[in-house]
Amino acid sequence: MNIIAWIILGLIAGAIAKAIYPGRQGGGILGTMILGIIGALIGGTIVTLIDTGTLQLTAASLSISGIIVAIIGAIVAIFLWNLVTGSSRSY
Repeated sequence: MNIIAWIILGLIAGAIAKAIYPGRQGGGILGTMILGIIGALIGGTIVTLIDTGTLQLTAASLSISGIIVAIIGAIVAIFLWNLVTGSSRSY
């Protein structure tokens, strides 16, 4: 059941992050899902770091606050991906 929750969280967070982030991002539904799951990991890790002061790889949960954290993490992931690939297209 945990895998299904991660997929749902990934789809929701990835789709919202792509809608918020300016410019055009490629990738289909699979790219959106992977982006959201990576965002959940980034967001969960950042929240754990702020909350406890320790660096642990933790994912956000499937809740309203977890979705918000995953969206923020997905936006960070989009930003980092654009930095690495050098693609800053906005059309």
